Amino acid sequence: MAGQTVSMKEPVCLIENDSDGKLRVVRSALDILDQIDQHVVVVAVVGLYRTGKSYLMNKLAGERKGFALGATIQSKTKGIWMWCVPHPEKRDHTLVLLDTEGLGDVEKGDEKNDNWIFSLAVLLSSTLVYNSLGTIDNNALEKLHYVTELTEHIKVKSNQRDGEESSEYLRYFPSFVWTVRDFTLTLEVDGIPITANEYLENALKLKTGHSKKDQTYNLPRSCLRNYFSPRWCFVFERPASRDKMRRMEELTDADLEPSFVEQAKEFCDHVFKEAKTKTLKQGLKVTGRLLGNLAETYVSAIRSGQIPCLDNAVLALAQIENSSAIERARAHYQRGMADWVAYPTETQEELSEVHAVMEKEAVAIFINSSFKDEDQKYQLELMKVLQEEYEKICERNYKESQKACKSKIEWIFAPLEEQIRDGSYMTSGGYKKYCNDLKLATSEYRSEGGRGVKAEEVLKEYLERKASIGQAILSADQSLSEAEQRAEAEKAKREASERENRAMEEQLEVQEKLRVDQQRTYEENVNQLMERMKRDSRNAIAEHDRVLQARLREQNDLLQQGFDDRAHQMQREIDALKGAKAEEEQKTPSFMSTALDTVGTAATLFLPGIIPKERSSCASCSSVVCNFSSLGGEDLDEARGRCMKPPWPSYAACS
Repeated sequence: MAGQTVSMKEPVCLIENDSDGKLRVVRSALDILDQIDQHVVVVAVVGLYRTGKSYLMNKLAGERKGFALGATIQSKTKGIWMWCVPHPEKRDHTLVLLDTEGLGDVEKGDEKNDNWIFSLAVLLSSTLVYNSLGTIDNNALEKLHYVTELTEHIKVKSNQRDGEESSEYLRYFPSFVWTVRDFTLTLEVDGIPITANEYLENALKLKTGHSKKDQTYNLPRSCLRNYFSPRWCFVFERPASRDKMRRMEELTDADLEPSFVEQAKEFCDHVFKEAKTKTLKQGLKVTGRLLGNLAETYVSAIRSGQIPCLDNAVLALAQIENSSAIERARAHYQRGMADWVAYPTETQEELSEVHAVMEKEAVAIFINSSFKDEDQKYQLELMKVLQEEYEKICERNYKESQKACKSKIEWIFAPLEEQIRDGSYMTSGGYKKYCNDLKLATSEYRSEGGRGVKAEEVLKEYLERKASIGQAILSADQSLSEAEQRAEAEKAKREASERENRAMEEQLEVQEKLRVDQQRTYEENVNQLMERMKRDSRNAIAEHDRVLQARLREQNDLLQQGFDDRAHQMQREIDALKGAKAEEEQKTPSFMSTALDTVGTAATLFLPGIIPKERSSCASCSSVVCNFSSLGGEDLDEARGRCMKPPWPSYAACS
């Protein structure tokens, strides 16, 4: 399913400061995100105030106006503003643009607030754009001191020590793009042309000294190298003259320098192509709704004076999202069954087919939305919920069938009832006429459509009530000898027995179909669960590999720049990453086996008709082919009764 999205005409404030100066999430913005079921690509721009951040975001939105540009030294953007638009290249994705309050605003003078704005931009985005003016020199990197304080404002694990550096940040942190505005230098080193990316990496080279000055110089560079991968750089010439710059919102591309327009296009093309879907640990893809929950979780932690913890946030979100996923799956199932089921269904098979389709879709909704359901608690709850919904629908189908059958019997057998009331059959030869009329009415009833799954049962019950009347008519028929009356009575008993058998076969067919439905429910859930676990494992391994490759590249760079000690120290981290990757590869089969056993065992409590995978027994009989040969008498009858009792039928195999 493509998923629902929104297309906003203009940006709205997502995070603002309240009257007490504390950050808070704007409810109306969360309501917008809550409508987005699609996966999101989140691009956040940060930078010093009045550096032209908002212009780039407007370009990404495909609009000339939107995020406030301004032409004075005052910062226009306050808090974090959001603009959601359909992604121009990624199908079924929404592009979420976050424009942040300019850092270092002299009027505001709140360094702590700046740090939280920067940290939230890192936490919420999949690509972080840092915008600056001039060149990437030591002064520019010193102004990016926020990156050196990230570990003081973000924790990966709850038991992590303050300020601890960890490659775990690479699993969560976004890719990094440095955009340099009003760039006037020539991209070359020692007379050799270089790319903008090489310009950035050259600026991030470390000094080999150990003095305090060298450590201060290296700190922001080390943080960028350790926390963000991959990294890109784009340089932009001055877009227009100073006079034109004062009215940027009014200008079209034709009014700007052609080189700047081309550079802006290259930047946008890069973001559209390279900016990845926002993910959490182990590759969980984030939807708009989940992004809103993330923002609430992080801001709530900040407001309470805590440091946002990434692992804790994921656990908290899992509880919210998994419960919500169950309700969305249930609602989808209810809507689908309401739309497609016409009561009463002619057969149980007809109802089962619709149930199978809607259940498969409902399970897929849950599987695609849920995460960290490591003990399958929420999936088992979904199975139970959908089974209860199906049982309600089956019960309604039974009642609607009974209602339809009684209505048909009332009008089909009306002439016969009338003749019974006026005594037409209480004459010589009347029994033969009664039997003939009864046979014709029964045949007409059975030829009627729209009776449903209780057709034979309702007919049997009706004719059982007529048995005494038939006996009275037979006794009153003087045309029949005593022997003929006995023969007719025996014939009536045989016909009643046949009707009993037909009604029983009808119900056994329903029960067997319900058992098959339960087995299909179990297998559908297991199959989708196994596929999800395989996908999660692939994502986790890919994540391990991405982080590992980033650290290997960093180690190689350190060796080339003469930092042998740092490179050797990093080897322990690399070995740990290799071990974690190998462990993930090895644990997957056993983890899947455990999950299979958990689901199979627990599901039998509300799906007693299933045969769990890798098991040879059914819930009632302890055998795939129920074998009661060791039992006898009342024990055998009790066991068979337990096996056949609805809704735990079995079970024609029981013998």
